Amino acid sequence: MTSTKEKVVLTAADIERALTRIAYEVIECTKGGADLVILGIPTRGATLAKRLAQQLRKITNTDVAVGSLDITMYRDDLADQPLRTPHPTSVPAGGIDNRTVVLVDDVLYTGRTVNSALDALFDIGRPKRVLLAVLVDRGHRELPIRPDFVGKNLPTSKSESVEIHCQEIDGTDAVIITEAK
Repeated sequence: MTSTKEKVVLTAADIERALTRIAYEVIECTKGGADLVILGIPTRGATLAKRLAQQLRKITNTDVAVGSLDITMYRDDLADQPLRTPHPTSVPAGGIDNRTVVLVDDVLYTGRTVNSALDALFDIGRPKRVLLAVLVDRGHRELPIRPDFVGKNLPTSKSESVEIHCQEIDGTDAVIITEAK
């Protein structure tokens, strides 16, 4: 019999603070956020991308282009899990060519999801610059991928899993570490 141990490591308020901090860092890094496109990796990355865009709008008082980038067919584990449901890619008006794109994901782990996202991104256009924002970086990289903006670094063991809960999907906001016992 397997039991699990859960620990809430970020609350709703912590997540909001992290996204606000990331928004300010994006503005600073992009010199005000001109020609910026925020693309979230479904499912929770797309939700977080919308929230980040809202924070950027509040701070800069300008519209920020936001969309989502489906990576389903670019994954290197598709043969292991062939029944994945694709999510539609939604690229804002004006596209991504010659613009700064901020890819948003919920958890950065091995780097394989981000690698797939980069492949998908360059199939739809040629951005001037690509930056990566993640709510949680849990380590254990298998590819040379490094985030530009991180909400929280959470050193974890490989036996642990990190779950992101978003109000829009799960009915609550939280980051939870689960360890199998």
